[in-house]
Amino acid sequence: MMLQLSSGNSKLNIQLPKQKVGDGTNFVIILAGALLEQAEALIRMGLTPNEIAEGYEKALEKALEILPNLVCQTVVDVQDSDVITKAIKAAIMSKQYGNESFLTPLITEACVAILPDKKTTFNVDNVRVSKILGGSLYQSQVVQGMVFKRQVEGDITRAEKAKIAVYTCPIDSVQTETKGTVLIQSSKELIDFSRGEENMLEKEIAAIAATGVKVIVSGGKIGDLCLHYLNKYGIMGVRLQSKFDLRRLCKSINATALPRLTPPSPEEMGYADNIYTDEFGDTAVVIFRQDEKESRIATIIVRGTTDNFLDDIERAIDDGINNFKVLSRDGRLVPGAGATEVELARQINQFADKCPGLDQYAIQKFAQALETFPS
Repeated sequence: MMLQLSSGNSKLNIQLPKQKVGDGTNFVIILAGALLEQAEALIRMGLTPNEIAEGYEKALEKALEILPNLVCQTVVDVQDSDVITKAIKAAIMSKQYGNESFLTPLITEACVAILPDKKTTFNVDNVRVSKILGGSLYQSQVVQGMVFKRQVEGDITRAEKAKIAVYTCPIDSVQTETKGTVLIQSSKELIDFSRGEENMLEKEIAAIAATGVKVIVSGGKIGDLCLHYLNKYGIMGVRLQSKFDLRRLCKSINATALPRLTPPSPEEMGYADNIYTDEFGDTAVVIFRQDEKESRIATIIVRGTTDNFLDDIERAIDDGINNFKVLSRDGRLVPGAGATEVELARQINQFADKCPGLDQYAIQKFAQALETFPS
């Protein structure tokens, strides 16, 4: 999304940073509004939009030149939880004032736990938020792994140090590609025909169980007969309706999703230290938990009394995670509470006095626009 002040061939583009850094949209909207307000006064003075845009561009270049000199602290180690907590606390306070002391350590714990090597970029999609209605915010917690608001299929509700097979297809008897006609002349032939299908299905489940798989995750339905054999061989069945959840789970447990019901190879199987069902309030969940060192995805379980409250908390968490992403790229911090904007305005005003021509008026107005934040 772009805001533009333009006249003829001249344009001043103000880009909203939500997609780039995940936060700071309010700052940009306020600055853009202040700049447009100051531009109105300049137009009344007789300046053209072209001259205003050029002056604003010069002031912007000067501001970017000054900013590195205003750095008050640099975050060197993004795995230092105490430093990160202090750094992202301001972003949480702007959305959830009063809850920042509880939320900030949660976000820090989730982000630091899944932080990859310095060679790779931190991915905000690796920190998931699971909103569960009921209870207090202070019952929220971080799970190293994934949490799904579902119940398991079958009787097995817990597995430890489990190998996991993931399928995108339904776990059921396979339908033939072509239609066929079977001529049955007696009840014995009918029983044998049904038994043959059952035996084939049991062999498939037995072959999967023989590889050491304790949990099967399916992207489709799990048939009643298959469910019977899963219970017989002590395999937990989990059904996920979302293909995106299936992909994220594969990433979390390091598995390959198979399109057909075949025994997985060791490379295709995933692994989790604990898979179990739990209840938060009246919501049943299935949790795939990993050791902290092995986890590639973390989930923040957020508790709250209303849907609107949960949405507000999720937005605050999203801003905190994006702040961590920015810190992992550039750890420089400037003073807050409007101090940086006041200093920028002061120095840009001094710069404007030295500029000849009509540009100086636009540069002065740019400095006045920055004063909007502390005021």
